[in-house]
Amino acid sequence: MTLYSYLPASRVLQITGDLVVVGWLLLCSLAGNAVHDATLQVAEPGHRVASASASLAERLHASGSAVGDLPVVGDAAATPLDEAGDAAGQLADAGRAEVRAVERLAGWFGWSVALIPILGALVLYLPPRIRFVRRASAARALLRSSRNLDLFALRALTHQPLHRLAAISEDPAAAWREQDTDTVGRLAALELASLGLRPSRSAPF
Repeated sequence: MTLYSYLPASRVLQITGDLVVVGWLLLCSLAGNAVHDATLQVAEPGHRVASASASLAERLHASGSAVGDLPVVGDAAATPLDEAGDAAGQLADAGRAEVRAVERLAGWFGWSVALIPILGALVLYLPPRIRFVRRASAARALLRSSRNLDLFALRALTHQPLHRLAAISEDPAAAWREQDTDTVGRLAALELASLGLRPSRSAPF
């Protein structure tokens, strides 16, 4: 698999692009995590309310149980305490529900801040990079299996801009048909360069 161009300038641009994208992914991940943590701070009052209310409910129910053991007036005295304990328990449940809602919101915010720019970068960057790898890998395999550059010269005649072809020969098509070695080599080199390859030496990647 050919990941990078054999041509130094193109290779530097590709490596730089890959590093920039990796850095962008890390930055977006850190930003998403920071937004998640910041949003969770909103849940702190809910945590405190839930904790304090649960503790109060436990104490009220314990007091109601203790008072309920008293003779004659026990049940009547315990009822208000139990009702107050139930109310505190409901308040604790409300606090926990608020915490869960904030946690879900923090998750959505965090993932949104991270994933939206990450997906945008990947959608823009990955297709041309994958296209290059597939084309360069296929061309390299052909180049390895046969040193005949005729196919790449023919592709140059059909793909390369006319001004580049004119710089090689006044009639590059005729020279290709006549199998002029110099013209075929220059045409093939032109096409291979557009694929990030060289006909004369193997690549470092």
